[in-house]
Amino acid sequence: MTTRVWDYLAEYENERLDILDAVETVFNSGQLVLGGSVRGFEAEFAAYHGVDHCVGLDNGTNAIKLGLQALGIGPGDEVITVSNTAAPTVVAIDSTGATPVFVDVRADDYLMDTGQAAAAITERTRCLLPVHLYGQCVDMAPLQELAARHGLAVLEDCAQAHGARQGGTLAGTTGDAAAFSFYPTKVLGAYGDGGATITSDESVARRLRRLRYYGMEDRYYTLQTPAHNSRLDEVQAEILRRKLRRLDTYVAGRRAVAQRYADGLAGTGLELPRTAPGNEHVYYVYVVRHPRRDDIIERLKAYDIHLNISYPWPVHTMAGFAHLGYAKGSLPVTEALAGEIFSLPMYPSLSHDLQDKVIHAVREVLAAL
Repeated sequence: MTTRVWDYLAEYENERLDILDAVETVFNSGQLVLGGSVRGFEAEFAAYHGVDHCVGLDNGTNAIKLGLQALGIGPGDEVITVSNTAAPTVVAIDSTGATPVFVDVRADDYLMDTGQAAAAITERTRCLLPVHLYGQCVDMAPLQELAARHGLAVLEDCAQAHGARQGGTLAGTTGDAAAFSFYPTKVLGAYGDGGATITSDESVARRLRRLRYYGMEDRYYTLQTPAHNSRLDEVQAEILRRKLRRLDTYVAGRRAVAQRYADGLAGTGLELPRTAPGNEHVYYVYVVRHPRRDDIIERLKAYDIHLNISYPWPVHTMAGFAHLGYAKGSLPVTEALAGEIFSLPMYPSLSHDLQDKVIHAVREVLAAL
């Protein structure tokens, strides 16, 4: 049986009746766009995080883009973030007309090196955009202090950190706003695309709602500022409502899988994930590190195990961002990681048998290197 880093079929089998009921609920509601399911999910997701507002959107990229725009970020501004992230983080910044400014990540947990953020601030800096990567939180206290001192906005990228906590505080509740993706692979995933931005600022929430609806207010032909259609779909919203009730169960399942990896791969020479002090990791992906990464991945194919790399090409090295002018070696930790990290299968419904297959194969491959 082919083993991949993510599979939803076992989970779907367990939740099939509830998922199909969610679809039926929407189809029988008489309202297919921005109806009761979107409003319900927004209220419930905001309540889960203890914030005042959630605005459902079509995907996580637009959750970042519109979040930035709602915070007043646009052409001529600079946004400090990392290059060790999925490209959409940076695409979203670029699409506002702002300029992404990169700092390096830490070698132990691969999260933003917040100590470098202060030196990256210029007179054009308007926003700090930490990426809560792989399932755990960036150290937010230094960023809060910098933001307060320099009058900067803070937008948290929580696409990989649903349910993660730092010092007991949920990811997405420290900054001015936070962006989430509900892409199917996420800790809280839809059955298609989806996203949301949360905030406790009424004015930011109002701008977000306007930006997702062509730039209009409550009804058609009341256009304020031209924008696009970025609405969360009713069917996906209803599915997310059902799955949100199981979010903590999903997180517990991921942590159990992570613990079995930690036990089964101890002493192999593979560098396993480290949880930063004060963090409660949700293991969106289980990222490991080895200097012979490419050999390992290739040899595992003989066991019918096919793995991913998160991420093999740092964003600052991509052709589409060559104009930013980052030379090779400018972000040494990020660049070193790109050649050595890879992800093992991680999802709550991963069976013990499949996980044991992965652990056994990895141990055999490592022993043969």
